[in-house]
Amino acid sequence: MKFLDKVGLVLFSFIVLVIAMLVCFLVFGWISVDNVSYVLNTILNSPLFTNIALGVSVVLILLAVKCIYFAPSSSSKSEMGDGVLLENEKGKLLISKETIENLVNGVAKGFESTQNVKTEVILDKENHLNVDVTLYVMPNAVIQELSSNLQSRIKEVIKTMTDLEVSKVNIKVKNIVVAKQEKAEN
Repeated sequence: MKFLDKVGLVLFSFIVLVIAMLVCFLVFGWISVDNVSYVLNTILNSPLFTNIALGVSVVLILLAVKCIYFAPSSSSKSEMGDGVLLENEKGKLLISKETIENLVNGVAKGFESTQNVKTEVILDKENHLNVDVTLYVMPNAVIQELSSNLQSRIKEVIKTMTDLEVSKVNIKVKNIVVAKQEKAEN
């Protein structure tokens, strides 16, 4: 919660508390309406207090408009850009993009025909998870089969370890790795 949101909440709470206490005092007869009217007239007839009351009123109006029309910034929204926020009755869990990327890299490196794996995890506002994998493959790789197996395995591992559904796994084969022996022969 930002500072301005906290100030708005404290001011609102204080004003509601004062009004509630004033109403209670009036209902119980501890103060009379005439006394409240006299105090308000005295305050509002003084130019200094009138200017202070006007300034405070303008600030409160601006805070009310801000709180009503502009949603308070929550830390979970800012964290969403860094990962996926999961909540349950026990608390919150933030799984960072880096964690998911490391999971994907581990899966991809587990395939013998892959090298130089780079992963990017993309989260949209609806928490849909898209994974882009860029890699080099060995000359003996069957790219279509490798891609299909890799996509299935990545979805399976992410679901098992994080309980997140992956919308898409996009594979980009950047190049075929040339073995050192082949370079030496050429």
